[in-house]
Amino acid sequence: MDSELDEPSRIEQTVLTLREALLRGDFRPGERISEVPLAARLGVSRTPLRLALQRLSYEGLLQTLPGRGFAVGEFTFEDIQDAIEIRGVLEGTAARLAAERLAGPSELKKLRTLCQAMEALAPMHLENFVRYLELNEAFHRELWKLAKSSMLIRAIEGILTLPFAAPGALVFGDAESHYSDRAAQVAQEHHRAILEAIEAREGTRAESLAREHSRVARRNLARALEDRTLLGRVPGAALIKFPIAS
Repeated sequence: MDSELDEPSRIEQTVLTLREALLRGDFRPGERISEVPLAARLGVSRTPLRLALQRLSYEGLLQTLPGRGFAVGEFTFEDIQDAIEIRGVLEGTAARLAAERLAGPSELKKLRTLCQAMEALAPMHLENFVRYLELNEAFHRELWKLAKSSMLIRAIEGILTLPFAAPGALVFGDAESHYSDRAAQVAQEHHRAILEAIEAREGTRAESLAREHSRVARRNLARALEDRTLLGRVPGAALIKFPIAS
């Protein structure tokens, strides 16, 4: 049944496949995972499957059931807000460390290039929206790298395994709306200010700006309560437990 991949590779591939299926909404929130049919469906033995399930349980996408077994996780809006808040705290720390550990202006060349490339896309239109998302993710990853802390990067990557925590997860695809264009402008102002604070070695200011930047995602989340078609475009939306309207 298994391919010729070695065991670690089988586990990693199974984790990736299952994570994509969960975020795509192939399973219902709270649904119990039946290991035997799932192993057959994925073409793996139960050993790598169970290790993959344990990994996804650690990430929060699955819940460990009493006794044994797993069920699909679900997230409240409070969970999403907390994930965004934690990411903001970690990115704030990254920005502060980047300012404190900056060896020279040349280290900011890539960050500056990414910032300029995003600014060149304004005003936001549908055809350049995907490119904006790519540049935005690259900007954040370069910021983390500038902190020069492998421990911090591991912590950030841990929170990013949760739905909605990634920098671009709650950047919605209505790129031609006035709201999205204004949100992109605000985000760009933040990017520019973070870069300037790091260059000036103003660690406290850089940290504050990075934490405030994460709040853009929280405002987008609040907007999703008003128009859930926007949220439906986000991977993992099927796992959200919506509040009951009063």
